Amino acid sequence: MGTLYLVRHGQASFGADDYDQLSELGQRQCQALGQALAQRGLEPAAVLLGTLRRHQQSWQALAAGLGCGAATIATQAWPGLNEYDSLALLQAIGGEPLPPHDSPEGFKAHFRRLRQALTAWMAGEITPHGMPRYVDFRAGVLQALSHAQSHHVGQAVLVVSSGGPISTAVAHVLGAGAPAAIDLNMRLRNSSLTELVFSAKRMELLAFNTLPHLEAPDRRSWVSYA
Repeated sequence: MGTLYLVRHGQASFGADDYDQLSELGQRQCQALGQALAQRGLEPAAVLLGTLRRHQQSWQALAAGLGCGAATIATQAWPGLNEYDSLALLQAIGGEPLPPHDSPEGFKAHFRRLRQALTAWMAGEITPHGMPRYVDFRAGVLQALSHAQSHHVGQAVLVVSSGGPISTAVAHVLGAGAPAAIDLNMRLRNSSLTELVFSAKRMELLAFNTLPHLEAPDRRSWVSYA
């Protein structure tokens, strides 16, 4: 059996003009995860990356934690692992202006509206500007899983992506529908680790949304979601 390690990017810049940029905490989260994986003896045969800046920066921090050998690991850019555009989703569903993100009420309102927009997109009820249909988004994620099964049986593959693709992959493996994929998405934490084991014909969930690198009491404040 091979193992697929799905890593959500580190904390990005929620509420800023440019979200697609790791924060200083995000850098620390990913480097710490790399160190934890190095302690396990992980030597991935390949790395699949979304093409967003936060994916690339997360891999660079992970590689620093894994050690100098990470520089020799083959990496492959995989656009199908890119996140959906939350702003386009919110604009497509419309509604009253949301309160500022920097308040608890605004934060909750943002994700409540996002959940509504995701539900409509997955049902094919809205077509957000510049985004693929959900069936095509999902197909891009499943192609990454199929690639691992076709080329890396018996090996470890590291995937650096975002909450949307990771939750889509897990829902697929569990045979769950779109509502479950949304629930999984909303629970994913920054730099979290999800593990799938696979053969050429089967894929199963081993662990979901774990933080082995943030279990120490002095790192509990490092846990973040957005």
